[in-house]
Amino acid sequence: MKLISSLLLTIVLLFSSTSWANKAPIALAIHGGAGTITPEKMTPEKEQAIRAKLKESLEAGYAVLQNNGSSLDAVITAIEILEDSPLFNAGIGSVYTHDGTHELDASIMRGDTLDAGAIAGVKRIKNPISLARMVMEDSPHVMLSGEGAEVFAESKGVEMVDNSLFNTEFRLNALKKAQKKTAALTQPNDLSELETNYKVGTVGAVALDKSGLISAGTSTGGMTNKRYGRIGDAPIIGAGTYADNASCAVSATGHGEFFIRYNVAADICARVKYQNKTISEAGSDVINTVLKNAGGDGGVIILNQAGDISFQFNTTGMYRGSIDADGKVTVAIYKDK
Repeated sequence: MKLISSLLLTIVLLFSSTSWANKAPIALAIHGGAGTITPEKMTPEKEQAIRAKLKESLEAGYAVLQNNGSSLDAVITAIEILEDSPLFNAGIGSVYTHDGTHELDASIMRGDTLDAGAIAGVKRIKNPISLARMVMEDSPHVMLSGEGAEVFAESKGVEMVDNSLFNTEFRLNALKKAQKKTAALTQPNDLSELETNYKVGTVGAVALDKSGLISAGTSTGGMTNKRYGRIGDAPIIGAGTYADNASCAVSATGHGEFFIRYNVAADICARVKYQNKTISEAGSDVINTVLKNAGGDGGVIILNQAGDISFQFNTTGMYRGSIDADGKVTVAIYKDK
């Protein structure tokens, strides 16, 4: 009798866990950069192309989650699509450095173990976000940079590409304009005089899978006309990327120097964890008060274990999209749409 009861209990528990897994929320949010983005500065054709690419990224990442894939896989899948598009400042669409080349950064983090990986200043990696994951999973380190990161990539069989792969006419024109404006600055080192769009631009994703794991990833080409091997917030854990199952997952985009100084991503998660704030409250506090008062431009996407999603930005627009726990799809560019 005890054996039968034990078997019945086991069957009930298995059924319950399976049912819970099937009903467990999954969610995904992405961004493609923030800045001075208004309808007046956007052609209908470009707006349509951007919305289509954001939707493609969302659907691909969400499909991973639907098929019981991990949130790490979903983040990688979504970001790689944006890296492969010339529409965004990451991968193929990366901005130019002062010397006319491209230097790429990326990071990724998982919320259960707090494992993280990042790469900075690489020039020959087609999809930096994937290399960041390799650093996390296949090395004892968190961040690798420049030539060392590329040597590590080669040791793992990653195909090297020529830096010219990232060339685009649109970004080259932006470099020329930035250099002209910089030359005319009364104080050449005062970047606050430059338009926001020269200082910001990144892609990122946050995801929740059926196991309850939340993850975050960020990838960028950095700042137009950057010099001296400048590194922004995107590859820095706590500044541009952070994920903790006990609070939230965050991917940021904006003027990296400010996001680094104010530890933006980690600060948002800390406010959720220690002040019991909602992700929207915590995000707004940091982006619209702390960061804005300091003179920092940009935004974040935030996700928690319940599948709640929040977009916070203090610029006129942010390329963004999400598929929430109810399966609702949202793609937006401007403040209200």
